[in-house]
Amino acid sequence: MTPKEFKGQNVIFGKDQPQYLPLPALVLPEGEVYTCWELSDEELQSVIKNKHFFLKQLTFNNPLQPVRLIANLEDDFTLM
Repeated sequence: MTPKEFKGQNVIFGKDQPQYLPLPALVLPEGEVYTCWELSDEELQSVIKNKHFFLKQLTFNNPLQPVRLIANLEDDFTLM
């Protein structure tokens, strides 16, 4: 999966950090952060076949933060 630019994004995390891929995001005042990811053809076929994928979070031994995976931004948030 690779990060993808999307309508409404207002920041790019890691853009000056060569060890990371730039991560376009929509950051809201309440602390919500939305990112968009594009699947390769192989990843898409795996999801279609297996009907699942994994989420890896780096917590650095801090408490796990809540996450929500959605297929469409409009399912959770309406852009003005």
